[in-house]
Amino acid sequence: MRGRCCSPGRDAADADGAAGRVTETFPPRAPRPGAEPPPHAVRLPGGAFLMGSDERLGHPDDQEGPVRTVTVGPFAAAATTVTTLQWAAFVEETGHVTDAERFGWSHVFHLHLPPAVAARAPRVRSAPWWCAVRGADWRRPEGPGSSLAGREDHPAVHLSWRDARAWCAWAGGRLPTEAEWEYAARGGLENARYPWGDELRPGGEDRCNIWRGDFPHRDEAAAGWAGTAPVMTYPANGFGLFQTVGNVWEWCADPWRGGRVIKGGSFLCHDSWCNRYRVAARAANEEDASAANAGFRCVWDIPVPDTPERGPHRAWTATSHKE
Repeated sequence: MRGRCCSPGRDAADADGAAGRVTETFPPRAPRPGAEPPPHAVRLPGGAFLMGSDERLGHPDDQEGPVRTVTVGPFAAAATTVTTLQWAAFVEETGHVTDAERFGWSHVFHLHLPPAVAARAPRVRSAPWWCAVRGADWRRPEGPGSSLAGREDHPAVHLSWRDARAWCAWAGGRLPTEAEWEYAARGGLENARYPWGDELRPGGEDRCNIWRGDFPHRDEAAAGWAGTAPVMTYPANGFGLFQTVGNVWEWCADPWRGGRVIKGGSFLCHDSWCNRYRVAARAANEEDASAANAGFRCVWDIPVPDTPERGPHRAWTATSHKE
């Protein structure tokens, strides 16, 4: 499926002879009771906004439109995707083993590998730039021999939806619904294509980390990053959230196409293949899938005061897009 090749699933590689799947599962971690959003989280008031796009810039089967009014309740969102340091703290405390580690392999972009490794790695047929690399995981983003040195403030990657959900619960939060994610990513702009407006490079300046050059053969790395960039490289949107498009795909809670919604695109997005670095764009991937361009952002519920209309004190959550 073209959409999943943006961040490939386990099945895509299995079909090409990569390491087999494992059947071991782990139970979901329960959220910490009564957890409050951390001080650094951005508190968002919620409300009605226009979700989706009628521009027809995406793939028709992505179902971005029609533009519709969606209402979300108040919530708090992390200003950035979870970093390698933040993920490492979670692993240190809990001993969590990621899906990539359980499987023994994950997807890495071919140009980010030594030629000899790329030459022998199984490929995704529909997207041969993806290599299934044994030993690739969050600690070793490009597989054996690579490390996190110098990437402490980069997004943690090679994390599945299940991994992301476990971190969020440990932090007292959860993954955003697709509606919450899009509301937050828009930063208060209505019907804008990107978090900062409709022009990709206003004034000729980069505003996000996406592919520059001839995809997938030549990466100009115009902004200086071949792969992920630090999570606060570009200016925040109107709500104070950084890099909601580009850099890494972000997992959402919503089920779709037999997997879960992913939003925001990544450093591999290019309009010749995948222009899903727009706020309305969407794709899906399997819950246990992982890749070098897959990360996540956490959100937290905010209790709202009792009112006659709302009844007992509770946290409101967003209305999700239905498949």
